Amino acid sequence: MATLTKREPKEGSFWEVFKFKDLLAQLVQRDLKLKYRRSFLGYLWSILNPLLIMIIMSVVFSFLFQRGIEYFPIYLLTGRTMFEFVNHSCGKALGSITDNTTLLKKTYVSKFMFPMAKITSSMVDFVFSLGALVLVMAFFSIKDGVCLFSFMNLGFVIVVIEAYIFSMGLGFLLAQLHVFFRDIRYIYNAFTTMWLYCSAIFYDVGMFYERGAKQLAEGSMPYANYLAWVIENLNPLYIYIKQFRYFLWTPTLGGDIPYWAEINIYDFILGIAYALIMFFIGTYFFKRKQDKFILYI
Repeated sequence: MATLTKREPKEGSFWEVFKFKDLLAQLVQRDLKLKYRRSFLGYLWSILNPLLIMIIMSVVFSFLFQRGIEYFPIYLLTGRTMFEFVNHSCGKALGSITDNTTLLKKTYVSKFMFPMAKITSSMVDFVFSLGALVLVMAFFSIKDGVCLFSFMNLGFVIVVIEAYIFSMGLGFLLAQLHVFFRDIRYIYNAFTTMWLYCSAIFYDVGMFYERGAKQLAEGSMPYANYLAWVIENLNPLYIYIKQFRYFLWTPTLGGDIPYWAEINIYDFILGIAYALIMFFIGTYFFKRKQDKFILYI
């Protein structure tokens, strides 16, 4: 009687990374320990850092962009937290291959593991940082005498999975590009600055539609409407921010949700599509170029 044998993943494939899952876990732990090494507050900084930045940005942007957004600190923190997760995870993955030159030259391991470890450690950091959001929501719950928490908040897990897969794909793409073109780091930093202002973190997309209505009333082209469409449909990060806010910010509004904050099945399909497309693109190019890494690191 024939016995079934466990099929080994093909060498160089993404699935090979799970053969080294113990090393992957160690790399994730190393990243987290190094980040908070010699830090007096340790992991509390994951909560305090976004909390302090939120307070500063709330004070500044409340005079510029708030426009009567209810619970603006929660609105701001949800957008910034999601942006920082994707931005930092991909930024750390970018140099993951070149930073592990010694290990790669000594022994064979799945190269996919290094960007994946950076992105996974960033996701753990992201989960810790949600403590700041919980504190802010608890503060307003006590202040207004209304519980701002609901079972709907648990839906944020769906968005985190989408953003994690998207970040892995972009991280793989950036990591392999950085091996051959070290200037990609500076290009990425410039790109993320533009990405920040195009992701509606401290303003709402509704302001573009209002401006577009004025342009139509004046008899001119509604360019603001076109810009809003680009942000809502061609910016994957905004799609994840919008979903994240839907599960954590919009429940605080008591059903009075602005039209620009509403989501439907199309938003989830778009978010999943961007995540899978970026993952397959990043995996494809990483797998195709990984055999040449040793010649350039």
